[in-house]
Amino acid sequence: MIVREISTDNRQHVRLFLGLPFRLYRGVPQWVPPLAGDARRMLERRRHPFYRHSDAAFFLAWAGERPVGRLAVLDNAHYNAHNGEHTAFFSLFECADDPAAARGLFDAAFAWARSRGLDRMVGPKGLTALDGMGLLVQGFAHRPALGIPYNPDYYPALVEAAGFTPLEDVVSGYLGAETVFPARIHEVAERVAARRGLRVARFRRRRELLALVPHLQGLYNAAIEGTSGNAPLTAEEARAMAQQILWFADPRLIKIVYKGAEPIGFLFAYPDISAALQRTRGRLWPWGWVSVLREFRRTEWININGAGILPQHRGLGATAVLFSEIHRSIVESGCRHVEIVQVGLGNERMQRELRDLGVDFCKTHRVYERRL
Repeated sequence: MIVREISTDNRQHVRLFLGLPFRLYRGVPQWVPPLAGDARRMLERRRHPFYRHSDAAFFLAWAGERPVGRLAVLDNAHYNAHNGEHTAFFSLFECADDPAAARGLFDAAFAWARSRGLDRMVGPKGLTALDGMGLLVQGFAHRPALGIPYNPDYYPALVEAAGFTPLEDVVSGYLGAETVFPARIHEVAERVAARRGLRVARFRRRRELLALVPHLQGLYNAAIEGTSGNAPLTAEEARAMAQQILWFADPRLIKIVYKGAEPIGFLFAYPDISAALQRTRGRLWPWGWVSVLREFRRTEWININGAGILPQHRGLGATAVLFSEIHRSIVESGCRHVEIVQVGLGNERMQRELRDLGVDFCKTHRVYERRL
């Protein structure tokens, strides 16, 4: 077993790194390949905003002449400066059911992290806040929401054998469009909106969403203020994330809650085009975009991957406005299936309220940590 760090300037190395999952998941109907452009951009140091402030290394494990595993390790200097930590993150872990290969990958990652003065490793966590996190530990029979990781059931054992222990779980849940929302939620939402001067901005065109980018950056950064385990978005990261979202967004499903002229909450929902990515292997060119466009129009699934109210406005009824908008988004989309994506187990109130609405939390992803 040989583990080598790849050069991201070497096309052959990049091709092998990005191509490995297609071999590992051959015949697995649940797996959804990432968008080819997004996957490639993670390794492009000149283009991805992560590399303006941070660094990463990428490793392949070889058995003979064939790669059998891969791993990325991240030194997110922006995160560490914000949190006063020396934490490395691992990401993009894929491996055959081969403990020696997995251990070799992690040993290489540990050595790289220690060489940079880092004393802890957490993961899986990606380069941006949009990258889904954790290893799937429950719900293997289900297809993941767009952009959320899927992995075989033996991955947790490989990670734990390398010395990692569970840090936190996040859950995703299913909601059928036939679910009847209590009328009281809409009534409370209307009263709260009238009493507190709240309004919900709705959009029809993608170009309208571009004007939201500074607001979204401000909302996200304000929402994590005073918390640990996160890092504020830079302006460049916010623009890159917005561009990533906008190409598959349905403007009708993105809502911003305002109090006067101040944005205080948000709801991000989008059509799930995973079936098209499975058909096109994640490629848009030359003709994959046609399949994606058709799926965008006919999919019966939407994902809700982001909903929140700024801390100072919580507990005053504004959450009812968000829940009311969730129902409106479902109705307006015409879809029959909804996935609520990656709610932290620490957010007990949100989970309880979503369960009361009929959400079935059927998937769990786990984030791990290890001292170095």
